[in-house]
Amino acid sequence: MSQVFLILTLLSFSSCIQMSSAASLKTLMARWMMYRDECFRNISREPQMTGLVCNRTFDKYACWPDALPNTTVSVACPWYLPWHKEVRHGFVYLECDADGQYSKQKNASECVSRDPAQINMQHYGRVLSQFRTMYTIGYSLSLGALVLALGILVTFRKLHCMRNNIHMNLFASFILRASSILIKDAMLERPDDFHVGQDITTELEVEWLVKNETAVGCRVAMVMMQYSILANNYWLLVEGIYLHSLLVVTVLTERNYFGIYQCIGWGAPLIFVLPWVIVKYLYENEECWVQNINMEYWWIIRSPILLAVLINFFIFIHIIKILVSKLRAHQMGYSDYKFRLAKSTLTLIPLLGIHSVLFSFVTDESTSHGALSLRLTKLFIDLFFNSFQGLLVAILYCFVNKEVQSEILKKWRRWKLGRDIEEEYRHTYSQSLQMKSGSIMVPPSNLSRLPDIATTTSRLGSPEEKQMLVSNSQNGHRLKY
Repeated sequence: MSQVFLILTLLSFSSCIQMSSAASLKTLMARWMMYRDECFRNISREPQMTGLVCNRTFDKYACWPDALPNTTVSVACPWYLPWHKEVRHGFVYLECDADGQYSKQKNASECVSRDPAQINMQHYGRVLSQFRTMYTIGYSLSLGALVLALGILVTFRKLHCMRNNIHMNLFASFILRASSILIKDAMLERPDDFHVGQDITTELEVEWLVKNETAVGCRVAMVMMQYSILANNYWLLVEGIYLHSLLVVTVLTERNYFGIYQCIGWGAPLIFVLPWVIVKYLYENEECWVQNINMEYWWIIRSPILLAVLINFFIFIHIIKILVSKLRAHQMGYSDYKFRLAKSTLTLIPLLGIHSVLFSFVTDESTSHGALSLRLTKLFIDLFFNSFQGLLVAILYCFVNKEVQSEILKKWRRWKLGRDIEEEYRHTYSQSLQMKSGSIMVPPSNLSRLPDIATTTSRLGSPEEKQMLVSNSQNGHRLKY
């Protein structure tokens, strides 16, 4: 693996287990640049060797002198490594081939840390990489399904009602969430020519990593991601509030409440995101704002999400009690509009609420020391359900909804009927044109009965022949008109 990239990656991942990676990353990059500058100064000062040699170079990991062909060069482990004290007596080896070119593969086994914490961090980094692949697939599938579902609900005007309007806003919040996360990951993604498996990291790649960590666009993407997550959770809360109002409130003026729902779903997140942005800019203006150095600031975002999840969970418990009491009293039937709506909507709340409540009190602080397996378990469940959540919502609220299916079926039948009518019209119109164009022609079935005027010299004076000509002429006029 690329040595420099591995160091930067591990330091970035270390933030997940509450290490001061922001300061560590800055210190590492400063020491790496000092090592690079020192190497360039030494290269410029030392006299050049004559003949065929492997030229001195800095391969972004270690500084190499001139070397004779068919030799193995050894230099001390770079002193910018965070674990240099542990490997200060080790060496990194590189072969100079017969053509006077340094090999692309180096042996840096003596410069690798043997610290169990570093080994665990490498394992943690590999697991997070697999998690990222998993949630990228989930968000991509959810994004496609949600865009299609939102298009269906917007297109069919007969589906526009309070319930579906809330669903459409929920879909939009899921789309915004998936898009912002994928955009943020894309901005932090390595370039196309960035190969982690290579042993040499180019200077362009290192500079790219540092610049993108501090780019304004990356921070804007982080702000949008935090807002979309908050908006998504609060539109889920709106779904729970609306469902509860259907079951509890007898008279509901839906038009008056929809404006309040929009303020909760789209307006409430701004109340928490704006203070978080100000605090991050003033006190934690580090890198891409991904890391939480002071966890107290992170509660500005975490507390409203936790509040929405808990309220939705209590609503879910209350609705379950209402439905159980109705079932026991035999007052609930599938013909009841509200309870049919509750049945279709209730399937979403356990999926969204319960899995979040299970780990709501498993905080980052409680898993920062020794509870790595619990942290990975919580992280996997959160990432899995959150990434595939939009796909399940699109299926439950749109694709398997009987009302939506009925409208799509009606649209399909009308379209097919229109096509059939158009085809029938084209067929009838073409036949009428053929009949008009062929009106002056004598029907072929009667041609055999007519005498051949070109080959006969006799006059057509027999009564049968005259009657045949008259009848054929009359038939021709009838076909024409």
